[in-house]
Amino acid sequence: MHESNARTRLAEALRHPAALWTAPALIYLFVRQVGLFVLQLVVEYQNKTTGRTDTSVDNLKSWDGEWFLGIAQGGYNDVPQRLTDAAGHRTAETPLAFFPGYPALIRWVDGLPGVDLVGAAFAVSLISGLFCAYGLFVLGRTVRDGSSRAGLILVTLFAASPMAVVLSMTYSEATFCAFAIWSLVGVVKKRWILAGVCCTAAGLVRPTAAALIAAVGLAVLVAVIANRRDWRAWAGGLIAPLGMLGYLAWVSFRTGDLAGWFGVQQRGWNSKFDGGAATWEFSLSHLGNPRSVLETGTVWLLALAVVLVFYAFQRRLEWPLIAYGLGVLAMDIGSNGLMNSKARLLLPAFTLLIPLALVLARRRPSTVLTVLGMAILFSAWFGAYSLAVWQYAI
Repeated sequence: MHESNARTRLAEALRHPAALWTAPALIYLFVRQVGLFVLQLVVEYQNKTTGRTDTSVDNLKSWDGEWFLGIAQGGYNDVPQRLTDAAGHRTAETPLAFFPGYPALIRWVDGLPGVDLVGAAFAVSLISGLFCAYGLFVLGRTVRDGSSRAGLILVTLFAASPMAVVLSMTYSEATFCAFAIWSLVGVVKKRWILAGVCCTAAGLVRPTAAALIAAVGLAVLVAVIANRRDWRAWAGGLIAPLGMLGYLAWVSFRTGDLAGWFGVQQRGWNSKFDGGAATWEFSLSHLGNPRSVLETGTVWLLALAVVLVFYAFQRRLEWPLIAYGLGVLAMDIGSNGLMNSKARLLLPAFTLLIPLALVLARRRPSTVLTVLGMAILFSAWFGAYSLAVWQYAI
């Protein structure tokens, strides 16, 4: 009897608005802290067995993180010369491969009293992740058949994505996802100015914004056809691509090449759209002859993402959300370049997690906790392995 009353009081407390709106942040912070704790354990073990002296911070600001820190500190003209492209080369154009939004935010926070550059980068990633968590919570409540419970589960699934470790790194994924999720919230709620402003901000952070621009643009087109006098839809649609187009235009002017940014990517990282030929060859190679956990796991994660697209259609998820997730997946699968980065590049396809969240929201608490617990532990291990054990860029 006493146990039943305690459960009832706990359920009522959790339904309180203050507890409900605190939960997304607490869940996100808890899941990411588990990941960082496991990373610390793996780093310490690797140091003992290999004689290295790495720290968790060293790993969290490695690879592309060093580029973002260098751009934040000195701008595009004064990035440390030790940083090179994938081929080990470096020209004046090489830093232009990295979009300016995240480094600009780092630089602004670095200007605050008592804040150093690395601390500013981690702060921007952390705050971005929290904004993203609340956006996911709102979206989980807003979509068809959504609920607060689905929103909280969606936050957990995102924070426990296989490569969610980059959300805690000096990488731009957390900032991009924060802008992207609120842009999509604007689309679903038909708040077109919000959708457009957040979309143009996302376009200054990552090239993945192309998928977001397409989804927002199509949704705006449908809205305008239905009501040509909806000036907010017109405005949102016109604003949406400005960030990405503006940066690409600036790089074109800087390089003297209309396809400037794409040329920098291809020359430095051998990255271009090939329709998925390189990904297909990579997948067959590593399924037929597995050589590493990360590469084989990447193939299975890509396959899972394809399955989730079909599941999203089956669950009748709002079509702009499917369009965005499908666009992110198509950009990931359809390009060549660094195959080891493909698992990370799936992270912004968070809309494909929504049907899973909706299904779990209708299951027993024990089932939900078991599934989410396994996801959190797998994410923590996979992220730690990718940084502390895997020797190449992610």
